[in-house]
Amino acid sequence: MKLPRDLAGEKLASSLRRYGYQVSRQTGSHLRLTSFTKGTQHHVTIPAHKELRLGTLHSILSDIASYLEIELETLIEELFGQ
Repeated sequence: MKLPRDLAGEKLASSLRRYGYQVSRQTGSHLRLTSFTKGTQHHVTIPAHKELRLGTLHSILSDIASYLEIELETLIEELFGQ
């Protein structure tokens, strides 16, 4: 599945709530999300821009998939699948 081309940072942050991520702080135009689902803290920084660049989005999702111990394609399908 292809990554969305027009995804906003705040929309991604709200979509990640289903995996236990919550906004722990905001500094300027960046959101920091924290998850405690695996017994350890995991932090992800997301730019709060209107459209995330594909490389940035891919990097964020790869990091989250690694933490959740699931395939990147599975995560993308769960987040953006129809």
